[in-house]
Amino acid sequence: QVQLVESGGGLVQPGGSLRLSCAASGDTRRINVMDWYRQAPGKQRKFVARITSGGITDYADSVHDRFTISRDHNKNMMFLQMNSLKPEDTAVYYCNANDRITSHVYWGQGTQVTVSS
Repeated sequence: QVQLVESGGGLVQPGGSLRLSCAASGDTRRINVMDWYRQAPGKQRKFVARITSGGITDYADSVHDRFTISRDHNKNMMFLQMNSLKPEDTAVYYCNANDRITSHVYWGQGTQVTVSS
C-alpha cells in the first residue's frame, strides 16, 4: 500500500507562482510513474504532468512551458512548480502513483489551487 498527501495549494494572483508537494509513504518501492492531475469545478479530471522513476517527464500542452515536475526519491516526494499562473489553472490538484507490480494507481486527496485577482 502507498499513501499520498498533497500540499502547497492556495490563492494566488494571475501571473504568480505556487509549488505543490506530494508526499508518499508506505511501500514506496512499488512506485514507478507519478503524475499530477487537476479537476476544475464541473469538469473531468485531466492530466497535467508525469515523471518516471528515471526522471523522464511529460506535460499537458496547456502547462508545458509554465510548470515543472520533479521528484526527490530520497525523501519520497514529488513536486510541481507552477509559474505564470492563469485563472484557468484554478482546480483541485491531485497526485498519483503507479504500482510497478500490480499496476494499481494510488491517489492523494487533492489540494485546491485558486488563481484570481
